[in-house]
Amino acid sequence: MKWIEEFVDQGFVKVQAASPQVGLAAQELLWKQIGLSPDDPSTWREPVVWAADLTGRGPFGQIIGSPVLAEALDELCGQGGWAPSGSCGNIPIRFPNLPPADDRGWHIDLNVMREDGSWAVSGRPATLLALILFSEVGPDDAPTRIRAGSQRDAAAALGEGVHEHVPASQLVEAASAERPLAYATGLPGEVYLVHPLTVHAAQEHLGSRPRFMAQTPIFLSAPLDPAAGTPLARAVQG
Repeated sequence: MKWIEEFVDQGFVKVQAASPQVGLAAQELLWKQIGLSPDDPSTWREPVVWAADLTGRGPFGQIIGSPVLAEALDELCGQGGWAPSGSCGNIPIRFPNLPPADDRGWHIDLNVMREDGSWAVSGRPATLLALILFSEVGPDDAPTRIRAGSQRDAAAALGEGVHEHVPASQLVEAASAERPLAYATGLPGEVYLVHPLTVHAAQEHLGSRPRFMAQTPIFLSAPLDPAAGTPLARAVQG
């Protein structure tokens, strides 16, 4: 399938997990959770406010439990190669017209758990990243920046070792500097499935409406094996 080969090449793919109406229903609940008004910009005083879905109920469950999303994950990871998530997890909400937060460096997410329960970065990750949109995200609305194809650079730079997040970020940023940029734009209810080694970064919000997006780890059944033959594995080869 074309979209699978695009994932192998680019390190990410966008799927319509639920309708825009479902995504907007989740956004409405998030406004209530953070206690701010969507109609009163005077209440928007921080560049980033964190919310979370920890229950997977209602519209959040419709998205994270979407059959379309499950089918896409089966295709990428192999059937039985991933574990269903019970929630959408942490949700950074980015607000416009404010000095940007100092969190816009190039990186890959923490992707492996050590024996002591702490998290680190490895070239043999045990998670895949899902970016779940709860608002319409255009080019000016702080879409996540993605270095297309950078999963291969990161795999080579990290090897099989386990790294702390900051040194790992420095390694993958340098290794992927020549890659072209893509942007995680789209509609509420859409989900970007991002290879765990694809280098990405936040950016300043230059639009007019807050951007709502979850950063959800999807746990793999086993750490990534580059020889496994799945699209997830083939994406780091050569």
